[in-house]
This record gives sequence, structure tokens and C-alpha cells, in this order.
Amino acid sequence: MPGPVKAALKKLGADISDARKRRRIPTTLMAERAFISRSTLGRVEKGDPGVSLGNYAAVLFVLGLTDQLKNLVDANNDPVGRALEEERLPKRIHRPKSHE
Repeated sequence: MPGPVKAALKKLGADISDARKRRRIPTTLMAERAFISRSTLGRVEKGDPGVSLGNYAAVLFVLGLTDQLKNLVDANNDPVGRALEEERLPKRIHRPKSHE
């Protein structure tokens, strides 16, 4: 796994842990609400890449943070994709020829 991916997951896990603590949600209750085990929650909070995206999403739901997840790769948050799309746009637009 690429280093930047590992680092991003580790930060995500730490941020999830911080968010849970700020809300004062015990691990037992958090795991129950997310329908996962406490050990899986521990792995999520460590940023374990082996944990399914669904488990991360369930934890984010419990924290009330699913809006950020659903907009993660939205076109508005993808400047590279938008730039590539703009390169494929035609330089000129021609009016259709009229058939009289």
C-alpha cells in the first residue's frame, strides 16, 4: 500500500477517534450504534486499511459526518478531473446548417 494512503487512513482513524471523544461516546456505544464490534472500531480508529469502507461509513454516520463522505469525490472537489474534462471540450461550437 502506498505510503500516502497509509498516512491518510491513519489520519482518518485518528480524526474519527477524536470526533467520538469530543462527542463523549464510549467505544461500546459507538460500536453498537455502528453495528460493528469494539475490536473493529479500534481498527477503524487506528486507520487499518483492512477494515471495509462500509465500516468506516457506518462510524461516520454515527458521528453525523456522512455528508463529507458522500461528497468526497464529487466533481466539484475534483480539480484534476474537471481540468481533464475541459481539455476535451471542443474549441468551437458550430451552428447546425439549415436545410432550406
